[in-house]
Amino acid sequence: MLYVFGFERVGVVMSDLYFVDPDPLPGQEGAERGVRLEVRLLRAGELPGGIYASRPVVVDRPIWRADLLESVSGPAGSLDRAHHHPRFDGWEPGGRVFSEQLSAAPVEWTAERLADLDALLAEAGVAADEAGPDDAADLRHAVPDITAALRRLLDGVAKGELARPPAEEHVSSARLSWL
Repeated sequence: MLYVFGFERVGVVMSDLYFVDPDPLPGQEGAERGVRLEVRLLRAGELPGGIYASRPVVVDRPIWRADLLESVSGPAGSLDRAHHHPRFDGWEPGGRVFSEQLSAAPVEWTAERLADLDALLAEAGVAADEAGPDDAADLRHAVPDITAALRRLLDGVAKGELARPPAEEHVSSARLSWL
């Protein structure tokens, strides 16, 4: 499942995720499941035909990421692997940053972060003019819709309907997700 919330030049995308890191950090071994949410730059493409043609939309490079993940071997809803990536180097995320508040109140924590796009951009080292002039206000206004979708995804993961493992029983590396 993929959700996309788009504004002028910034968007929020999120998807369920099943992940097995082939080279995990100590204590991070084993499969993970949950929801990945990213703030990304967006671009509207040129019309490829007449005025009635569908416009291409490019969901471009990431600015910030929250991984609301839990160990598959642990209890559903634990979010014991929840973390965020405040910075990217191009398409590659910086290191995992863990926060007790993120695991304890993931939707509220994420809502608070999304409500302050200027701070998020500054922390990511992204120039404020990369966002459209109304993106911060538009994103802040959309936070209730975004968090409603986030809750639906987290509920689907907890019920076992989303972020399901691959068909193969034993895998050393996997990433099943739109993101």
